[in-house]
Amino acid sequence: MSIERPVPVPRTAVPLGITDPVESARAELKAALAAIEVKANVPRRASDAVDRTIHDVREKAQRNPGAAAAAVAGVAALVGFAVWGIVRAYTR
Repeated sequence: MSIERPVPVPRTAVPLGITDPVESARAELKAALAAIEVKANVPRRASDAVDRTIHDVREKAQRNPGAAAAAVAGVAALVGFAVWGIVRAYTR
């Protein structure tokens, strides 16, 4: 027993079965504009990349908390050293 549902078409694809040339051209234009938006929307792509990176880092931190703590301590030491160097250069 299976339920027949229409397969969802991605926004960047042209649905099959359009016979009217005008409707076909509209569907192709709509798909092309959606593909351009997906490709050119840099802030959204950057946000998605940051979300993926955060997810990956959290997974790695859960698998190995000791290495995560060491990485945080190392980054904190580097930031502290950089601030110390900048302040020392400024006060001289």
